[in-house]
Amino acid sequence: MPPLRASPTFARFSLPGIPRDWMADVVNVFLIRHPARVVASFGAKYDRPTLADIGFVQQAELFNHCIALGQSPLVIDSTDIRRNPLKILRKLCSEIGLDWTENMLRWPPGGHPDDGIWAAHWYAAVHDSTGFAPPEGKLPVLDGAMADLAAQAMPHYAALEKHKITLE
Repeated sequence: MPPLRASPTFARFSLPGIPRDWMADVVNVFLIRHPARVVASFGAKYDRPTLADIGFVQQAELFNHCIALGQSPLVIDSTDIRRNPLKILRKLCSEIGLDWTENMLRWPPGGHPDDGIWAAHWYAAVHDSTGFAPPEGKLPVLDGAMADLAAQAMPHYAALEKHKITLE
């Protein structure tokens, strides 16, 4: 197996020598998305993505790090947020001790100063939005290397998915 490349998104968390001790002092919430959707999205903008590029291994490592710290990190799935943002966000706020406000369901269009250098490549739809999009349709159909990549990511996604906040 070839060595994994550090993803630009997760590089700061997966490089040797970069501390993770700050994670012990915060509430950690993991946002997950089905690998088929991530691979389809990432593959539309990036040639020949690898498992390291899409961040599932890194996310699972960070989750396991939180467990090792004695935490019970929270997990939310993008599908659930889009299906019922009110219910999922209310539940998330309750779990982390934040007061709920209806303003969490809408925002002004445009970027945020903390969007970073990738905003121009990834956030156009977010910058155009003023609220949560409706639920996504069926999973994209992938083939060849893209289907293989989604299959490689699936165990990491499934490991976090079993901990997600549910709509029930």
